[in-house]
Amino acid sequence: MSTWFRVFCAVSVPSLLAGAALAATAPAKGPDDAFAPCSTCHEEITTPFASNPHLREAVTGKAVCEGCHGDATKHAEEGDKSLIKVPAGAAGAKVCLACHQKSPEFDRAAKGFHASASVNCTDCHSVHHSPATAPALLRTTPSTQLCESCHPAQKNLFGKPYAHHLGRGGLECVSCHNPHGGRGKYSLKTTSAGELPCLSCHTEKQGPFVFSHVSGFEGNCLTCHEPHGSNNPKMLIRARVDQLCLECHTTLPAGTLGSQPPSFHDLRSARYTNCTVCHVAVHGSNSSPMLLK
Repeated sequence: MSTWFRVFCAVSVPSLLAGAALAATAPAKGPDDAFAPCSTCHEEITTPFASNPHLREAVTGKAVCEGCHGDATKHAEEGDKSLIKVPAGAAGAKVCLACHQKSPEFDRAAKGFHASASVNCTDCHSVHHSPATAPALLRTTPSTQLCESCHPAQKNLFGKPYAHHLGRGGLECVSCHNPHGGRGKYSLKTTSAGELPCLSCHTEKQGPFVFSHVSGFEGNCLTCHEPHGSNNPKMLIRARVDQLCLECHTTLPAGTLGSQPPSFHDLRSARYTNCTVCHVAVHGSNSSPMLLK
C-alpha cells in the first residue's frame, strides 16, 4: 500500500465517519452544515440543491438529506447503497406527504388514482436536480408533456380536428385534473358542489336555468362530449346528433320533463337527423320547457 494512500485513509475516513454521526444529531445551520458529510461523495447532488426549496424547508434538527433518506451513519461507514433509504412507489409518496399533507391540495393524495397505481411523487418531480425556477420542481416542462408520457391515448385525442388546444390561454392537463387526487372519476377538479371543471371556462352553459336539460337525471358534460378531442364538431362523442340524443331519449318515460319519446317524430325523415335544429338550447332554457330557445 502506497504512503499517500495511507495518509488519505488516516485523514479522510475518520473525518467522514465523524461527520456522519454529527449530521444525525446537529441542527442544520446552512447549506454546508445541512449536507455534511453527504457532499463528500454526492457533490453533484448537493451543489445544485443549495437553491432548492427543500433546503429552505429542511426539517429542524436534521441534516436535510436525512429528512428523506434516514440515518446515513452506516451508509457512510460502509458505502453500501442498500443502507440508505431511497423513497419509491407508494411508500415513497408517504415520505413526501409527511410534509406536504399540510396543503389542502394533497388531502386526497393517498386515495387518488395515481396512488392506487403506485405512482411515486418522484416520477413527476425531481427533488434534487430540478432548477429552482421550474414550477413544482417538475421533471419536464410544460407539465402537459409530463402527463402525456404516461397517458398516450389522451395525447392522441388532442390531435383530432376538434380538440382542446393545450398551451393556448394557459390550458394544461392540470387545468381540469388534480394529479394529486381529484374529487371524482379521472381525478377531475370538481367544485365543492360537484360541478365539472368544464364550467370554469364555459360559464354560459352553467345556468341555473328554469328548464334544465338533465333535471332529475344523471348526466354531465361528458355524457355528450369527449373533452380531449373528437372527429366531430363540438367534440361530440357521436358523428350524428340524433343518434347521440337517442342514447337517452329512447328509454325515458313519456310525460317526464325533457323525455319526449322519439315516436313523436318520424325519425326516418332526413329533417330529424339533427335534433338541435329545433332544440337549440340543449344545455338549458329560461323560457322553453322543450329547450326550443
